[in-house]
Amino acid sequence: MADKMVLLPGPGHPITVEPSGVRVVVRVGPTVVADTRSALTLRESDYPAVHYVPREDVDMSLLERSAQESYCPFKGDASYFSIPLAGEGGVDAVWSYESPYDAVSGIKDHLAFYTNRTATLEELPPASM
Repeated sequence: MADKMVLLPGPGHPITVEPSGVRVVVRVGPTVVADTRSALTLRESDYPAVHYVPREDVDMSLLERSAQESYCPFKGDASYFSIPLAGEGGVDAVWSYESPYDAVSGIKDHLAFYTNRTATLEELPPASM
């Protein structure tokens, strides 16, 4: 197997990981899949910002690990989960870098959700209930 290319963030491809400062709630219909005040926001180059939710704040019983995998030379290998409750739109709708590269090590033990699928993600003020 060929070695995977590993790239470091820099001026040409910046990546930052910071506390989001908002409450993040992910729902499928009325069902709450995730609810956290501890999300991290990853900003990468000119891509849209992505919230990463701590695994402990996700109802993992609503997810099923899938066989899907992908690779990012800046972040590492990604594993995927489906949300069966969401039907076809929930297939591979969640991803996680379980052993991310050092430059983005903060996203370890966090999950991200595709918001253009069945799940909806809400950003609320951190104190909201």
